[in-house]
Amino acid sequence: MPDQSSSFTPPRPVAWLLASVPILLFPYAAALLALGHLRRLNAPVRNLLFFFAVTQLIAALFTPRPLLSLGLAAFRTLVILAMIAAGVYLQESRNLRPLLWGQVVVFVTAWGYSVLERGQHVLSGRLGHPYYYVVSLGLVAVIAIWLALFWRGGALWWRVLVGLLALATFLAAGSRGPLLALIVGSAAALLFAGRKGTRRWILVPAGLALAIAIAVNVFELPIKPVTRLLNDQTSGRNFVWADAYAAWQTSPLGGVGAYQGGPYITYLFKDDCNLPSTPVINALGCGLFNGAWLTAHNAWLHWLMETGVIGLTGLVALYGYGLWAAVRSRDPLLIALLFGFSAMNLVDVVIALPSQHFSELFWVVLGVSAWRVQAAATRQTEPAVQGPAAAFPATSAD
Repeated sequence: MPDQSSSFTPPRPVAWLLASVPILLFPYAAALLALGHLRRLNAPVRNLLFFFAVTQLIAALFTPRPLLSLGLAAFRTLVILAMIAAGVYLQESRNLRPLLWGQVVVFVTAWGYSVLERGQHVLSGRLGHPYYYVVSLGLVAVIAIWLALFWRGGALWWRVLVGLLALATFLAAGSRGPLLALIVGSAAALLFAGRKGTRRWILVPAGLALAIAIAVNVFELPIKPVTRLLNDQTSGRNFVWADAYAAWQTSPLGGVGAYQGGPYITYLFKDDCNLPSTPVINALGCGLFNGAWLTAHNAWLHWLMETGVIGLTGLVALYGYGLWAAVRSRDPLLIALLFGFSAMNLVDVVIALPSQHFSELFWVVLGVSAWRVQAAATRQTEPAVQGPAAAFPATSAD
């Protein structure tokens, strides 16, 4: 096993691959090549991953269509494990930084697309994108804000510029779930992170977003996306939650099967395309995947609907470990991401994959957190260095 206390920087091609992930469709499939890195985790964590995988597969056997459900559950579980393995390979949150450059391209594309579509009235509606749904665009903007904020050693001027672009994209998307993620994730990083030098800045983006939203509402400025941020309406989520709960009751042990809950959510399922409305998706059509990405707008209720009590038990165990590991890592980026996603999971589902890259990032961050905890434990149990070498402690490349 390699030295867990040493700092690791992936080869340059990996950095370019990460930068391309937000732009291209599904290049993160390369994470399947990292599955062998799960062997580097200690036995208790490997056992937990095994328990999670087994619960997903067993749950499929208790669905209305067990063979189809077993295949789909195996696919989703394999991808989740691959993403966790990719996090183990990356080892440190700083190795996620290249994602930011791809996300900047996404933001520029969104603004360019919206300007071409609406011209000078670009802020008369929510920001659009050829293949990012408006809610996911807001969440990716929040992720970019954290990447820029916690980028230690980066020049302040470009971090501020990128952060402002991400903040503007977040506000123009007008999604309340990402706002909840930004507030809760930032607060969790403030509470649990160990880097005192960044603490005074952690709440600045969330505070600035709230201040702008309040000002737009108080002065009744004609910026429609921002006025949505302080709206307390459920947008029909209560009906979706009721449909998902009723679907689970039809198959309590194993649920209705992975990617098969769409037709049960009658409030959303229509005769036409039931995928997120973007130009690329509309051009491709729905086909066999119609309704596959309709969600219960609550991650726990969604997993309960699709995998029943058995599958949800495995998810809760692995998810809980991920939050614990992030806190133990004392890394503000890992904490902000996992807790921010958790907050948004109350009103959306941002851990079900495949997605454009944001759901996959959650599981990658869980893998990084698991590795950081294991590396810290290894350092604590290593014997003290004796002799001249003790005068030259290892330093982080961060």
